[in-house]
Amino acid sequence: MSIIKDPSLAPSGRKKIEWVRSFMPALSQIEKQFEEEQPFKGLRIAVSVHLEAKTANLGLVLAKGGAEVYLTGCNPLSTQDDVAAAVAEMGVETFGKYGVSAEEYEDLLAATLACHPHLIVDDGGDLINLLGGRCKEYADCLIGGCEETTTGIHRLKAREREGVLPCPMMAVNDAKAKHYYDNKYGTGQSVWTAIMDTTNLIVAGKTVVVAGYGWCGKGTAMRAKGMGADVIVTEVDPFKALDATMDGFRIMPMDEAAKYGDIFVTVTGCKDVIVKRHFDVMKDNAVLCNAGHFDCEVDIATLKEMAVSAEERRNNIMGYTLPDGRTLNVLGEGRLVNLACGMGHPAEIMDMSFAVQALSLKWMADHKDEVETKVYNVPDSIDDEIGRYKLAAMNLQIDTLTKEQEEYLSGWAVD
Repeated sequence: MSIIKDPSLAPSGRKKIEWVRSFMPALSQIEKQFEEEQPFKGLRIAVSVHLEAKTANLGLVLAKGGAEVYLTGCNPLSTQDDVAAAVAEMGVETFGKYGVSAEEYEDLLAATLACHPHLIVDDGGDLINLLGGRCKEYADCLIGGCEETTTGIHRLKAREREGVLPCPMMAVNDAKAKHYYDNKYGTGQSVWTAIMDTTNLIVAGKTVVVAGYGWCGKGTAMRAKGMGADVIVTEVDPFKALDATMDGFRIMPMDEAAKYGDIFVTVTGCKDVIVKRHFDVMKDNAVLCNAGHFDCEVDIATLKEMAVSAEERRNNIMGYTLPDGRTLNVLGEGRLVNLACGMGHPAEIMDMSFAVQALSLKWMADHKDEVETKVYNVPDSIDDEIGRYKLAAMNLQIDTLTKEQEEYLSGWAVD
């Protein structure tokens, strides 16, 4: 039985879902394939991704493939109540409400897993964490699953090393169809859309500090530069720092960058990236936000302790006034800013990411008797298939290797 906020919100959510379905052609192609082949017939799939329209579309596609789908969110501030109501009305069991407490959020995840899933889609590792602990009894039918994020994959590999991985998992984030586009172009655009809509401030002429220069950091820095910002990148990896330098960005430690930034965006997947010593030297009215999966990159708990007062200055902007009179502004409680304060990645981007999820789940189901309890890379055949779907949808054509060229590239002899 679905757990949602208000069923009467469904008409609004249905419009959102219908809109994004018009711009997700790769997933539409896979939906036709699934409807014909029924790869998930008799299987239960639990999905924990940001509960908004693109995710709802993924749930509907999996259901067309014969699955019983159980859908929940992966962040209390990214769930859209109207979408949750709509997808529940459309036949997908849905467990999600906006703005719940940490305890309520975990209860919703547990309610989703109570179906005893055969397959899971995880975003940040929350389902895996529960299946290895509080919800162990719900793991009895598990075949395997997929992980959407960089942070989640780090945790999966740590579990694999320690021998505590509950089931085989596919590292969806590492697929070309995912991280080249979702992480770089999706994050790059959606982060700045959310920041600009929330603050109503200009980006041009400001100093932007981007912490982390992985694929998400690249996209975030690139878009800031394109809008006229002076961009500083902070890094712990020497080669990523060199890469950022070659791309035209200034490099310095956060201890130094903290003095100059007007807008700070953390994209590291690590904790304590911006802490007290950085708050101590920041400009008055600096804007702080996080685009990493978990809300531990900016140490908001310490900022609250330092502040003499706190005020919600605009929706999703909390201003913390320090003893010396400076105010530091935190967006979306330090949670994933593009979803806590915005609509998330564009539909065309999530089309590719969710196409990887859908085909990876099919691969897991097809190979259920062969898979070991480890983290798998997405097969190249899945990446290539999605690439062809997307090119066709965009009316683009590319060259094809001749037999002689294939032999040349696969051989060692010099002609």
